[in-house]
Amino acid sequence: MQAKIRHNNQKDPQASSYGFPIDSRGSFDTTLTALWRLSLGLFLTLILFSCNTEFDQRDPDTIFRYNESGNISSLDPAFARNPQNIWPTNQLFNGLVQLDDSLNIKPDLAKHWIYNDSSLTYTFILRDSVYFHQHDLFGAKRSRMVTAADFVYSFDRLKDDNLAAPGSWVLQQVDHYWASNDSTLSIKLKQAFPPFLGILAMRYCSVVPHEAVAYFGKDFRKNPIGTGPFAFKLWIENTKLVLRRNPLYFEYDEKGQQLPYLEAVAISFLPDKQSEFLEFTQGNLDFISGIDQSYKDALLTPQGSLSPDYAKIAYMLKAPFLNTEYVGFNLEKQGAAIQSKLIRQAVNYGIDRKKMITYLRNGIGFSADKGFIPKGLKGSGSTAIYPYDMSKAKKLVDSFKGLNPGIRPELSLSTNSQYLDLCEYMQTELDKIGITVHIDVLPPSTLRQLKNTGGLELFRASWVADYPDAENYLSLFISQNFTPNGPNYTHFFKREIDSLYQKALTEQQDSLRWAIYRIMDEQIMEQAPVVPLYYDMAIRFVRKNVEDLGINAQNFLFLKHTKKLTPKN
Repeated sequence: MQAKIRHNNQKDPQASSYGFPIDSRGSFDTTLTALWRLSLGLFLTLILFSCNTEFDQRDPDTIFRYNESGNISSLDPAFARNPQNIWPTNQLFNGLVQLDDSLNIKPDLAKHWIYNDSSLTYTFILRDSVYFHQHDLFGAKRSRMVTAADFVYSFDRLKDDNLAAPGSWVLQQVDHYWASNDSTLSIKLKQAFPPFLGILAMRYCSVVPHEAVAYFGKDFRKNPIGTGPFAFKLWIENTKLVLRRNPLYFEYDEKGQQLPYLEAVAISFLPDKQSEFLEFTQGNLDFISGIDQSYKDALLTPQGSLSPDYAKIAYMLKAPFLNTEYVGFNLEKQGAAIQSKLIRQAVNYGIDRKKMITYLRNGIGFSADKGFIPKGLKGSGSTAIYPYDMSKAKKLVDSFKGLNPGIRPELSLSTNSQYLDLCEYMQTELDKIGITVHIDVLPPSTLRQLKNTGGLELFRASWVADYPDAENYLSLFISQNFTPNGPNYTHFFKREIDSLYQKALTEQQDSLRWAIYRIMDEQIMEQAPVVPLYYDMAIRFVRKNVEDLGINAQNFLFLKHTKKLTPKN
């Protein structure tokens, strides 16, 4: 059985400005920034002391407002490759399955499914009450019911080379698929692949109507028609995007009330994070995601709690975020230090991750001492593999020096400016145990290119999960995924790991597969091809009149259960 060749999912170095991880760029105040902060502080004092209103009534006619500072390039789910595009398409489209906030796979347009492990075939039974958004394209009735043939069309479209969709890779495990009738869709895999259902929950796998795609062509990106809780209303690019409640939506709450509760979603496009924050404090935005360097010290305490003043107008949501920030060793590079497991292990022991998170990230994140699989995924470790231990780190360095007399271990660490503070922290910490680190700051594009081509010795990187399965992380250490064919940037190779990976792919019992993942992670970390720094955290700041916004480990936005409250009389 062949190992899966993974696409490159390396996180965009600028993604943190969107709001997934905290922006960890080094902070310094220019005169203008200092003046802005002074005026902001005076303004917010007035806001904070005038906003202590209590709420208890649901507003039946509400608009949920958020800002997208990173802009939106397409509302076509086939191009939902980044959070900017995924968030609005989550409101517009549905797939066969969905994830809840705990990353459990739940029915969506498929009400149930059966998996035949002998034929490697999934059979999905569709709901019979799902209709596309209303539009004149559908004739006099202005809509029609979704059928299995619509999924066949949508998958065919996703694979079409002429479309050049970034999401085409999600079907690489699929041999073929077919509609037996209007309500039955079958998908046969090339080989066993347990994470497949999680992949189907991605927005790429949404159903779209052939009538709309045929009519709008490439302009379907700005004229989307789906089945989601909200329907497209208006998009003035770089200015505003408006979605309206879908009156045909199929989901109801436990009391029998049709979802969604909100009447509309309005998205603005302020590029400046400081302006976005001001709009939030004034009540013109209902939430912000992540935190920018410019106001993080005012909004958060050093321990990562919401500042008491801001607690008068908002509350904070936190959750593990499926992102591991790490430093990788290129094991094909020659040199006594990088080729020494003693040094690689010493680096892992020699970094006080908790102190790093406290002082550089205001407590936002989790110490990555339990392996490469992040907190929040099944298969992640529960026991520290590399707890901070300066004494042990020094002994490992001394052992290296005993084998290499007269040599002080030296490493060259490449990064971009956004993560320079993290790398400088590592440099200081490792100097204490006898390892010299030279830092090379590169433009993000250059860093990515050199990492992909094996041109770096030691590099800072991130890995954000495409789908909620630990296989997503362990694939970075499979030999067939050596760059440039896959994401194994370290060129780590261990035959036992390759074998365990294949065993996990054939294991259908989840608990046993997760156990294999933990064994793999432990064995990989024993060889120390990477230094996990921290598991990231999703963080949201929500106005007090917003209810049931929720948060999840992918930091995706779902608004079908969200409500807004009106002030008490």
